[in-house]
Amino acid sequence: MQLQNRLHNFSNLPPQQQERVLSRMETWEHLTPGQKQQARQVYREFQQLPANRRQAVNRAIRDMRNLSPEQRDRLINSNRYRSDFSPMERNILNGTSRLPLAPGGLGPE
Repeated sequence: MQLQNRLHNFSNLPPQQQERVLSRMETWEHLTPGQKQQARQVYREFQQLPANRRQAVNRAIRDMRNLSPEQRDRLINSNRYRSDFSPMERNILNGTSRLPLAPGGLGPE
């Protein structure tokens, strides 16, 4: 029954959102066990943030998507990010930047 509900919910999503879900699933499938463990830990920390801060972190993740790992590191350690994000938020950004980034952010906005 739970699978039927998930499939029903998926089929009711707009096509663009369906593509995002499928892309995330594809990315997840190719992670190593260590990367999956890291992703779960980062997501647990992300879930502890207030909703407005989750949105800010998600925007930052989307902004980092097309950057090289070196550019991501520079951005996360920049004065701007040090003033805009707490140490915990920057830790989440750092953990996320070490993983292959699928389109979208860490969770729903």
